[in-house]
Amino acid sequence: MVIKTVDLLKNEIPIEEESVVITEDVKAGLVLVDIINGFCTVGAGNLAPREPNRQISEMIDESSRLARVFCDKKLPVLAFLDSHHPDKLEYPYPSHCITGTDESNLVPGTNFTGLCIIPILLNVPEGTTTDYWMILSDEEIIAALRWVEEEPNVTIRRKDCYDGYIGSFQEDGSNVFVDWVKNNQIQLLLVVGVCTDICVLDFVCSTLSAKNRGFLNPLEDVVVYSQGCATFDFPVSMARNTKDISPHPQELMHHVGLYMAKGRGAKIAKEVSFNNLNKP
Repeated sequence: MVIKTVDLLKNEIPIEEESVVITEDVKAGLVLVDIINGFCTVGAGNLAPREPNRQISEMIDESSRLARVFCDKKLPVLAFLDSHHPDKLEYPYPSHCITGTDESNLVPGTNFTGLCIIPILLNVPEGTTTDYWMILSDEEIIAALRWVEEEPNVTIRRKDCYDGYIGSFQEDGSNVFVDWVKNNQIQLLLVVGVCTDICVLDFVCSTLSAKNRGFLNPLEDVVVYSQGCATFDFPVSMARNTKDISPHPQELMHHVGLYMAKGRGAKIAKEVSFNNLNKP
């Protein structure tokens, strides 16, 4: 029996994942990290997937589901959008997500033709589900996440570096993310997005360091939802012919990213549910 490298890794550095229930008495905030075309939409740019990818698709679905719940409950959401100026690229990566291009915009959804009724299932405790139904007219679009731009509880922050915490600093020294946490009195931070081992991990590590120094009161917990995160796949066979970019096996690096986040103090969630979801 052949044991894959990723299975060996998971045996050597296992991750203890937990079920996280967000209750009404805890002020929660959702952070969406770089769920944009340039990283998620097939063929959209130099760092976009070259073909449909299960891990990325699942990440988009789960992130959209959570965003819908947070917006329905009027809970705070912060979306980071990777956006670079043409003359300030991000070595060693090629040009990507240039400001003003569609690469740096949130992912759109799916076009439907004709009248469609679409179910959206929301997990709640004790194995039950709550059904939301959307009725769509001819040629209407269900936007995977672009719709959040119009929601009053959502803050959009374009950043020009891996780390959303660093990318939130403004010229006057203030920090959009820090202010967002404090103004909304966030106690639990739920993080989803891409890439698990790069932008998500960097942001989580900086946030945990700031929390431990007392810069983010009243923040108590940082939760990374494993199914709501993804990373890119760049196998050895492709890396051999590409200068400056190392191999990046998707499943293995996704696991490493989660493992490192947990080692810094984050909780890793295998599932996220909401208690008293229908409570006003």
